[in-house]
Amino acid sequence: MWQKRRVSPSLLLKMAYAQQQLGHYPAALLYLSLAQARQPRVRTWRQMAAVAARHRLVGYPATWQQELRVQAQRYYYPALQILLGGAVVGAIWLLWRRGPRGAWLGYAAYVALLGAYLHWLRPTPVGLVAHSGAALMAGPSAGAAWLSTAALGDRLLVLGRQDIWCRVEWQRKVAFVRASDLLVVE
Repeated sequence: MWQKRRVSPSLLLKMAYAQQQLGHYPAALLYLSLAQARQPRVRTWRQMAAVAARHRLVGYPATWQQELRVQAQRYYYPALQILLGGAVVGAIWLLWRRGPRGAWLGYAAYVALLGAYLHWLRPTPVGLVAHSGAALMAGPSAGAAWLSTAALGDRLLVLGRQDIWCRVEWQRKVAFVRASDLLVVE
């Protein structure tokens, strides 16, 4: 399932429920995260937050702001399709009608807003800590300063990758964790 990524969100939710009933909370969180990445739903997020709170994990805020982010993610791609379609139709219309300079400036502003939409609202990949005791380091090196130890199932925002290290957000700071200790869900 992990490698092929050809499963429906409903099957992922069923797998999460089964793993949760068996007491395997890291697997349940993984399946819930995969379902959330495929089809963002507030109900799925609340379930993830409840499981995480039960096991005292970090990275699962149960706030109205997070629920608002989930709703924005839910409609991100449909809205992007509409906005890109509008940009194509606008460009064709301006080229066909040989629009005045003011129309081109309006189109440029529309494309700039579209770029801002793409940049600021894009979904960010998250990583679930796959091994208990994963070290969070200050730099991408085993010799860097040790910051903390992540628990199995902690959720970290992935900011990038450097060699065998993932750059993550931890307590509003940048930290590094080995890529082999993290399952990245996009």
